[in-house]
Amino acid sequence: MPENRARKHHQDRVAETLRLEIGAMIEGELVDPRISFCYVSEVSLNPGGKSARVYVAIDSAVKDIAQAEKDTIAGLEAAKGYIRFELKERMGVRHVPELSFLADRSGRFQARIEQLMDRSRKRRKVPAEQMPLSEQKPPSEQKASLE
Repeated sequence: MPENRARKHHQDRVAETLRLEIGAMIEGELVDPRISFCYVSEVSLNPGGKSARVYVAIDSAVKDIAQAEKDTIAGLEAAKGYIRFELKERMGVRHVPELSFLADRSGRFQARIEQLMDRSRKRRKVPAEQMPLSEQKPPSEQKASLE
């Protein structure tokens, strides 16, 4: 079965354009107070190009991040018609995919995993001889710390 490299390349370009344009709209044009400081982390276009999932990452400095995610997604869903209209005008295409907005929690999950890994490393207090090479200090730094 032949690969459809051209189609895949086209879909990647459309997804990247959608990510950039929606991100620009969120930063400057949408004035809904429910939309907190966020950015578009990824746009996943379905193979037919009829719909796209837009993943939005919320700034972690917010106090109640779960509520901020809920409010931001609600605000973006309310502005979906305006966003699609503007995308059609800016991109100059006949059809704009149906958009669905989702909260991107991958950064928070990754930070939590790192925190747990650091905690388990501290508990074990592995001697330097048993540490993986990537975590060991070079001999010059070890001597400097001893002096």
